Amino acid sequence: MNTQTPSAASQYLSFILSGEEYALGILQVKEIIEYDTVTRVPGTPSWVRGVFNLRGSVVPVVDLAVKLGMAPSVLSRWSCIVVVEVKLGQERIVLGLLSDAIGQVMELEPGAVMPPPSFGTPIHGDYLLGMGRVGTSKKFVLLLDIDHVLSTQEVLAASALKAPVEAAEPPAVAPETGVTVSSIAPT
Repeated sequence: MNTQTPSAASQYLSFILSGEEYALGILQVKEIIEYDTVTRVPGTPSWVRGVFNLRGSVVPVVDLAVKLGMAPSVLSRWSCIVVVEVKLGQERIVLGLLSDAIGQVMELEPGAVMPPPSFGTPIHGDYLLGMGRVGTSKKFVLLLDIDHVLSTQEVLAASALKAPVEAAEPPAVAPETGVTVSSIAPT
């Protein structure tokens, strides 16, 4: 479980998954896109909805509800993709997160962020930064640590959808022509 608490007010973008409100740190959110054409890719994990074209880049779309152990998201006119950057070592990987709807941008003071409970949440405690108390209400929003929701292997699996296929061995160069020769082994 992540026990860091912010020392200054922080902004979060809230969104809805399976009727519950979650939030991400606003600095990780790059943009919000209306759900449109997502192309399914055979052989991907069940939590990968497919890929979409973001200004010429192929971006994987994660069905966050499935990843968190809930039923798959049902598409509606409010469905959208939250484009985020996830940390992978020293690199940042762009992913789309499917959400049922967008909530609001909220600013939470340090005292409004409580540690997540060790029981009773529908998701793994390591996925949470904490629980944010919204205003003077008794309502809490689960603050996701998106860098921990997907493991390194899962980020690599999702980002491999957009990476070129790499040869297992370096390509050979034909000495007579200087042309690079590569072969693709059957799968």
